This record gives sequence, structure tokens and C-alpha cells, in this order.
Amino acid sequence: MSISFYDEVGGHETFVRLVDAFYRGVADDPVMRPMYPEDDLEPAKERLTLFLEQYWGGPGTYSEQRGHPRLRMRHAAFHVNPDARDRWLAHMRVAVDELKLAPLHEETLWDYLQRAAFAMVNTFEPSGIGPSAGGRSTTGLPLSPQTPPH
Repeated sequence: MSISFYDEVGGHETFVRLVDAFYRGVADDPVMRPMYPEDDLEPAKERLTLFLEQYWGGPGTYSEQRGHPRLRMRHAAFHVNPDARDRWLAHMRVAVDELKLAPLHEETLWDYLQRAAFAMVNTFEPSGIGPSAGGRSTTGLPLSPQTPPH
């Protein structure tokens, strides 16, 4: 019987520490914070904790409560450009470092987080942070030239 990564790194408490450290950085980040519409970051912290726990072999609570993760779909309404990705990774790097994991565990976790962050990029536009209703257009560019005004 094999032990999951979740168990190897310390289970629930480790992922709570990771997510708490990550959101300490997000809370004061002028690019990242607007992507979280709730005044309180606790619901976002809970969702990320549950997702990471499930991904790494812990309880399946995330899927039980929210269905399939569908990460790209869930992030589509947000302006995730390379700057947002890099900020996300910077806050996550601090959080991972705080865990002081064994080198192989740290490398395994960091590799996944980097791949996930790069996969979430959905625009290269430099502005328009936040949900699509207040920022990024979900309609895209027109397919035919616009008629200039008279």
C-alpha cells in the first residue's frame, strides 16, 4: 500500500499552512486581491485548501462540494495574464518555502504549482483585472472589420 503525497507532507495541517501563507501575500497585492470579490478571503482559502488536498491524495471533499475542479473554466472570467501568474507564483513561492519540506517534496509541489499557474494564463492584455463583467471582455475581438463612424 502506497502513502499519498498528502500524507507524506503532513496532511491537512500542511496544506492549511501553505494556503494561509499564500493568502497573506494575496491580501495586500494590488493585482491579485481584486480577483477575489469576497471581502473575506476565508471562502477562497477553504476552496484552495480543499482542492490541493484532493489533488495530492487527501479527502475528496472539494469534488463532493463543488464538482469537477475544471480549473481553466473556473478562472476564465478573470484576467489572468503573465503578470498575475507571476504574482501568484511569487506568493506561492513564499508559502512553499515556509513549509520547509524535504527537497523532493518541495520540488514535486513546486513543479505542479508552476505548471498550474502557466496553464491558467488566459490573456496577454496588460490590464482589465477582475471578473469579466467589470474587466475582461468575454466576447473577444470582432470577426469582421468595424464600420467607421460617419
